[in-house]
Amino acid sequence: MSASFAVVLAAGKGTRMKSDKAKVLHELAGRPMLSHVLDALEELGVEQTVVVVGHQADAVSEICREHAVDTVLQAEQLGTGHAVEQTRPLLEGREGLTLILSGDVPLLRSSTLRAMQEAVQTDSAAACVLTAITEDASGYGRILRGRAGEILGIVEEKDASEEQRRIGEYNTGTYCFKNVLLWPLIRQLDTDNAQGEFYLTDLIALLVQSGERVEGVLCEDEREVQGVNTIEDLARARRDWEELHRG
Repeated sequence: MSASFAVVLAAGKGTRMKSDKAKVLHELAGRPMLSHVLDALEELGVEQTVVVVGHQADAVSEICREHAVDTVLQAEQLGTGHAVEQTRPLLEGREGLTLILSGDVPLLRSSTLRAMQEAVQTDSAAACVLTAITEDASGYGRILRGRAGEILGIVEEKDASEEQRRIGEYNTGTYCFKNVLLWPLIRQLDTDNAQGEFYLTDLIALLVQSGERVEGVLCEDEREVQGVNTIEDLARARRDWEELHRG
């Protein structure tokens, strides 16, 4: 296995939580959600993890220090692509693979992340996207596949056509990239989209356009990849955590 790195996006305020506390600091099983994400990366044996902080940066950075991982500040919230860009000084030029994941997906397992790494290495792909399938994927970016099942891109819901919105396979926001390809492509991102942000998802289409192959790993247990955006989501995550760890 090549050297592996990780970027964890944890800068958001989480306004839908209706709380002054940064979203990733809300607790699950007595610990901040972010700690569960960092636990999975530690179990995986990631060489270096960089957490992108923003809202309540000091409090979030304290959690990171407890896990002995690095932090970078995203002073302005200009999108997921912009968030990853902040880690460039620490990770650019390193050989290996970089995982990108969200600090508000606390049930993600190290075995799933390992499967993504293996999909890139064993299939000689440029990147891998973790996907899931549901009856109603409202709110998520949809996975666009070609006739042979290859991933062609990801379209955010606000930019999707009616036909694309009927797609049940969605982007979980978790990726694995070959580091050598990641940083040149980040520079090519623009804000020509409905939200006026730098979309990390646009990297997938850029890779395909340059002739690279992108793999998809389907997460069979949707509970594992559900993000926490509201208090109701957190209550559901707590129930799921108890079910997954029962016995």
